[in-house]
Amino acid sequence: SSYYSQSSGQRDRIHIVTWNVATAEPSEDATSLLQLDAQLPPDLYVIGLQEVNATPVRFITDLISEDSWSHVFTNSLAPRGFVKVTSVRMQGLLLLLFAKQIHLPYIRNIQTTYTRTGVFGYWGNKGGVSVRFSFYGHMICFLNCHLAAHMNNALQRVDEFEYILETQDFDIYDTPQIRDHKVVFWFGDLNFRIADHGLHFLRSSINSGRLNLLWGKDQLIMMKKKEAFLQEFEEGPLNFKPTYKFDRNSDTYDTSGKKRKPAWTDRILWRIKPKPLPSEEDDEKASTSTDEEQDEYPVLVTQDKYTSDMSYGVSDHKPVIATFSLELRKVFDTPLVRVSPVGIWSAGQDALLTYSVLEDFMSSTWDWIGLYKVGFKTASDYETFVWVRENELPEINEISVDKGQIPLLGGQYVLGYYSTNMQSITGLSDSFQVTASLSYL
Repeated sequence: SSYYSQSSGQRDRIHIVTWNVATAEPSEDATSLLQLDAQLPPDLYVIGLQEVNATPVRFITDLISEDSWSHVFTNSLAPRGFVKVTSVRMQGLLLLLFAKQIHLPYIRNIQTTYTRTGVFGYWGNKGGVSVRFSFYGHMICFLNCHLAAHMNNALQRVDEFEYILETQDFDIYDTPQIRDHKVVFWFGDLNFRIADHGLHFLRSSINSGRLNLLWGKDQLIMMKKKEAFLQEFEEGPLNFKPTYKFDRNSDTYDTSGKKRKPAWTDRILWRIKPKPLPSEEDDEKASTSTDEEQDEYPVLVTQDKYTSDMSYGVSDHKPVIATFSLELRKVFDTPLVRVSPVGIWSAGQDALLTYSVLEDFMSSTWDWIGLYKVGFKTASDYETFVWVRENELPEINEISVDKGQIPLLGGQYVLGYYSTNMQSITGLSDSFQVTASLSYL
């Protein structure tokens, strides 16, 4: 519609992966999984894994820079200009968020949380991990779940999901819970099975490409008909083969003694926050004004792709990929802080930078400005940093950087202002050249 053509409208692409990796280590490269060769790269990558190999030391930890899957994704994406914004891990559940560098100052109020489900929270091996943030002022939440297994537990899966939705809380007044967000993406090994059909019928329907014969008995599709809160979640058509259960390193469904029936266990759904219904006592004037408020900053979500990637064989599940277009009108389009280098930066010489706070936010004496090599991996992946001073709006502050801190080899760099309270980079300079030291040339 019309407002997307205005200067403040934009279309962003989101690439979501869900994959139960069944404790395997990554042996394959991520090019196909992340569609790294696509003409139009996404703006956000969101990767949800289940059954990541969990050593006892890493019961629950955010310090996962070292797990091998995070490592593979970070190293694949950083050279392409994607920065890891945050991650959350609970046992085998792992959720990673990467953003194109230009979006970093507009991703704010990042919070992660987790919920254990399963038998008395047994080992916390099932449940959900989530990350929420504001994206150009729009509240978005991503939820990666691993729900109860086995054919006869469809009701328990629905209960677990409802429990996760009701108990996860964020320390943010306008979106204390998942369903308060404008857009929610829900994905994971949801473990819903195909009921009633025999193995032979399942296999012949899959082999003949008549997947639609199985949709009516998919437990999630069936449960959605009964449960109002599930109906708020949308899902594209299941036009890919069931992603569970395969013999490893093959495209053959389970040939073991268990002969597990194929199922669409791995799913990606989304929900746009429903409009509040006008209450009876509102007069007409009031209800029209709230409608306008509602529509001032609309968000449109379109699914562009929903498929699995059969080329990956380390697990007994195949990864599922969905790509979305998010059309939104930015609630704001200026960063909180402007930061820039002054003059030419050269190795072996003191350098100067300036920053000014454009909009009041909870700044802190623990905020810092980092010098980042273009292609940096995370906010903490700086070459050097300087602390910021207590500052008044909107004064331009100058800070000098000691020559001993300037990288001798030079190269392309950016400056980023990191807010400790917001846990994110709130301002980025344009990229600039640092001239190498003569002794290095």
